[in-house]
Amino acid sequence: MKFLHTMIRVKDLQKSLDFYQNLLNMTFVKKKRLDDCELYFLEDEEHTAQIELTYNDDTPENGYKNGNAFGHFAFSVNSLDKFTEKLNNLGYEYLYEPFVIFSGTKIAFVKDPDGNEIELIEKINEN
Repeated sequence: MKFLHTMIRVKDLQKSLDFYQNLLNMTFVKKKRLDDCELYFLEDEEHTAQIELTYNDDTPENGYKNGNAFGHFAFSVNSLDKFTEKLNNLGYEYLYEPFVIFSGTKIAFVKDPDGNEIELIEKINEN
């Protein structure tokens, strides 16, 4: 069995596409129109997983509420220093700035336009 994708509902499709494509380097794969929504599939750089952004025709004015069971998505990055430069250049901010959590692992968190938390993980060499 293979994990394929995660679906999230979005309030502002363009803001979400910009965030996932420009900041997280995800690539648009396809879109599908259903009776009451449009589905946008984005894929990671290694073609191993996708996020399905669902934009409903009747999106609530204040967006969607994230339940308390969901935690976060996680992405690996080669360098949090380089990611920080990109983050700043694109006008985004960290929820939690980079810090070492375990020996050899540095993490940070951002939020997407709908409030979903994204963990960024860098494997570091400690000499």
